[in-house]
Amino acid sequence: MENFKLFSFENLDVYKDARLLVKDVYRLQHRFPKQEIYALGDQIRRAASSVTSNIAEGSGRKSFKEKIHFIEIAYGSLMETFSQLQIAQDLGYLTDEDIDVIRPQFISIAKMLSGLKSYFENSSMSSITNNQ
Repeated sequence: MENFKLFSFENLDVYKDARLLVKDVYRLQHRFPKQEIYALGDQIRRAASSVTSNIAEGSGRKSFKEKIHFIEIAYGSLMETFSQLQIAQDLGYLTDEDIDVIRPQFISIAKMLSGLKSYFENSSMSSITNNQ
């Protein structure tokens, strides 16, 4: 029963990888100075969590247009998270190595989100063509 997934998004590799990214982002922001935990740290946590949340929300939508919309929001949140980590790097809270280690996760998830968006766009076009 442990491997049973009730919701379709739980089976998506992009969702699984985004969850791992959230954990890694949380670990990194714990190194921030105390005054940043509730400022920049909070912003980073919310942006990272938004990636998984929007993948999940989009999977629950019926139309391809809505699914695509939430994938686009997830992508934007992914970019926001990376940008915020770069700001933390600029402020000396993270090292170049920290960014170099986590960057491949962002690249991989961005590619998967783009692929998922393309899949939904193609599926949407197919359903339009088939209905004519």
